[in-house]
Amino acid sequence: MAKDYNGSPKHHGPLDAKRNRITWILGVSGLCILSYIMGSWKSTPTPTTGQYDTVAKVGCEGGSSSSASKASPFSSSNLDFESHHQLDLNSSSGVQEFPPCDMKYSEYTPCQDQTRGRRYDRNMLKYRERHCPAKDELMYCLIPAPPNYKPPFRWPQSRDYAWYDNIPHKELSIEKAIQNWIQVKGDRFRFPGGGTMFPRGADAYIDEINELIPLKSGHIRTAIDTGCGVASWGAYLLKRDIIAMSFAPRDTHEAQVQFALERGVPAMIGIMGSQRLPYPARAFDMAHCSRCLIPWGKYDGLYLIEVDRILRPGGYWVLSGPPIRWQKHWKGWERTQEDLKKEQDEIERVAASICWKKLIEKDDLAIWQKPINHNECVKSRKVFKTPHICQGDNPDIAWLVLVCIVTTNKFMYKELEKCITPLPEVTRSDKVSGGELEKWPKRAFTLPPRISSGSIPGINAEKFRSDNEMWRDRIARYRRLAPLTQGKYRNVMDMNAYLGGFAAAMSKYPVWVMNVVPPNSDHDTLGVIYERGFIGTYHDWCEAFSTYPRTYDMIHASGVFSIYQDRCNITLILLEMDRILRPEGTVILREGVELLVKIKSITDAMRWKSSITDHESGPFNPEKILVAEKTYWTGEANENQSQN
Repeated sequence: MAKDYNGSPKHHGPLDAKRNRITWILGVSGLCILSYIMGSWKSTPTPTTGQYDTVAKVGCEGGSSSSASKASPFSSSNLDFESHHQLDLNSSSGVQEFPPCDMKYSEYTPCQDQTRGRRYDRNMLKYRERHCPAKDELMYCLIPAPPNYKPPFRWPQSRDYAWYDNIPHKELSIEKAIQNWIQVKGDRFRFPGGGTMFPRGADAYIDEINELIPLKSGHIRTAIDTGCGVASWGAYLLKRDIIAMSFAPRDTHEAQVQFALERGVPAMIGIMGSQRLPYPARAFDMAHCSRCLIPWGKYDGLYLIEVDRILRPGGYWVLSGPPIRWQKHWKGWERTQEDLKKEQDEIERVAASICWKKLIEKDDLAIWQKPINHNECVKSRKVFKTPHICQGDNPDIAWLVLVCIVTTNKFMYKELEKCITPLPEVTRSDKVSGGELEKWPKRAFTLPPRISSGSIPGINAEKFRSDNEMWRDRIARYRRLAPLTQGKYRNVMDMNAYLGGFAAAMSKYPVWVMNVVPPNSDHDTLGVIYERGFIGTYHDWCEAFSTYPRTYDMIHASGVFSIYQDRCNITLILLEMDRILRPEGTVILREGVELLVKIKSITDAMRWKSSITDHESGPFNPEKILVAEKTYWTGEANENQSQN
């Protein structure tokens, strides 16, 4: 009888052979699963306590600011892709740690730099418009927070208070003391809600406006405040479910927009000069000027014509201050009666020529209304020869594309035009051009007229619905990555907003979102965002944003670097994000894994703590999520500051 030797073949029946095959398959499968688990465990980085110990720390009243030595604040598992995805960083030595800028740049606004502005024409205030640094003026350093910087007060307390150390400027509290703009109370500022034309406070002033037009009905949702001061008008509109885009120039009224954003109120640096405002046509339900000192009647009514462009059909323009009620105030304004009467006559003439109807003038307020369509306005051109109706122009454009043969496309700002922006045609005189909007809050999730009318190619009702569902799922994912529900965030920016789905999904939290639509996006969707009842702006991320440093708590960017990686230096975009992000603020980026690895190598050199995690649909989606926190550190006081 033959003996069985170890390793020699054995004879089995069919049943035994089948059983062995199953056992072999199960064994191999088990080994594969075990290998995957071991590999995933080994690739997960272990956070080290001392990794960020070099960052400066300071204890502050009102919240902890010693995040430098904390473990990663993000609760999701971190993924390590760096060993598998390495991209050329255009540097043989890799990314060096970025040094802090000099403290004199603590409030640096690159495109509204006052020193650079002096090179430009003062006519129409062109020197206060955007003038961005040339290539040899770009700075590769981190803007420092002032010494003893503290996390801002949380909303709604921030509406009324801000830390003095965060914006150490007393000028407005002295210059505007009588008008109750701002007061210094020990270690903080207090905002009583006063204004030049509302000494009893913005709340009482808004109530006066509400007696003349319906502010509480839900029909008025988006507003713009031209020459906003510290944005008290916008601050007190918020409790009436009206969100205002407030803007003011960087001028002798030091840091007024910075104060607005520190309060948690939407605002931008901006001016009515020679260029279009960076907003689409038919964006705002209401426009407001309270002694904003804009020469409305000059330049053939050019500035009122621009307000008309961005005002929705049936929208309101509210004016208080000079020249309204000049018969009472002319001595206090230190102007002659003749001069003020002439100014009001010019405004009345321009308003009539662009087909506005004056609704009322009562006490210190005057209100005009834009027509709901242009049926009668077109006919009136037989009476008003100027301004004419614009022909062949995209009414939404605020940035023009310059096609360069040698380099990539460049952008420039669109100049103002002395013509009336035409409204979409309607068949009946009682119809609203472009379509009526639902009342707020239903408006946020109702199909916007620009989509239902088919005016944006490639975007339809189904895409709008699916986009809303997608962002509902993504925000659910973000809740596990960042403390959305804890009141940490107030000022939020979406750098590539598309249809505003992110802002809509975030609307259940006490935040507001600055929705940015790049001018080189596949679709111009900013008008859709305004029709939904949110606010935003056009902006080219190859340039700095029109805001002060440390003005946003969270920055969200989906696909931004895919758009810009071949157009401009992504390091400069990340440094700009660092400039406008508050210490301990959060960044959420969505890109392909290779691009995120490159980005992470840069943010690691910017003192950010970050991790890359899977897409909400799972690990097989090539898009990943980078979540980062800007660590707390401050600059050092120089001798002059120490003496003050």
